Amino acid sequence: MGCSFRTSVVTVARLFLALSLASYLSPLTSHFSPLVAQSAPPAKVTKSVERIFGTDLHVDTLKVDTASVLRISKGGKLLGFARVRNVKGKDQPITFLVAIDPQDALKDVDVLVYREPYGGEVAYEPWRKQFRGKSATAPLVVGNDIKNISGATISSHSVTLGVRQTLAELAAWHTAGKIK
Repeated sequence: MGCSFRTSVVTVARLFLALSLASYLSPLTSHFSPLVAQSAPPAKVTKSVERIFGTDLHVDTLKVDTASVLRISKGGKLLGFARVRNVKGKDQPITFLVAIDPQDALKDVDVLVYREPYGGEVAYEPWRKQFRGKSATAPLVVGNDIKNISGATISSHSVTLGVRQTLAELAAWHTAGKIK
């Protein structure tokens, strides 16, 4: 399973191009209309995965229904899974990555592309770190266990909803053996 860093970067780049076409077309809930296909630059996805999991990784793509999931390992050891998603902010999509560890605990959230003119604080470390270690059974509700950001209320709620749904999907797929 060993793979060079250069090969991992190419793998992540190819994966992300496939994700751009497939994953972003479905709405997160009935409250959001379908989003126009949006993506983050592959280099941002690679940098995010490396920041969360480390370097010299092996990254491959798993398909679950119409979704693409990144499986991240190093030296044959599973480190976790990640998925890139979009939610609708006030007017524009917000592209983010959710990563979980092998025990289905949320490892981190990374905002890859924030397109709104205001509310970019959802990408800042102090806000994102609230999600770390949470499980699919955590409420993940703004004003409950996730703090709101003044001036970024819509973004806070949208990203939190997207993270909660993505975490639940990843954990359910892992428990069911659809991703391993």
